[in-house]
Amino acid sequence: KKMIENKIIEMANNAKFNGLKKDSTHSTSLKNKKCGDKIKVEIKIKNRKIKEMRYETESCIFCEASASLLSNNVKNKKISDIDKIKKIDGFKYLLSKKFISRKDCVMLPLEAIKKAIKT
Repeated sequence: KKMIENKIIEMANNAKFNGLKKDSTHSTSLKNKKCGDKIKVEIKIKNRKIKEMRYETESCIFCEASASLLSNNVKNKKISDIDKIKKIDGFKYLLSKKFISRKDCVMLPLEAIKKAIKT
């Protein structure tokens, strides 16, 4: 049996928004105290909507997949609707019972966005 499923690797590799540009309206860094995953997030917000999310990680494949999934799906989302992103298929898969031990890794990018919005 494979250690990491191809679906997770594909999500992580769909990383067109990986890399910071330093032109965001909001940014933050966050570290998962349990495992050491780190993420830096930059988001552009205009009219209470997220226009773009960029990120850099030093993390496991679960955090990378989550960051990639988020960055590909947050465009034009209202900041008040950010938690609804957990309902998309990829997130449901990453947050399934099968990977429950990696929940903190999967949630780190979302928590970073929430933290950035508050700053």
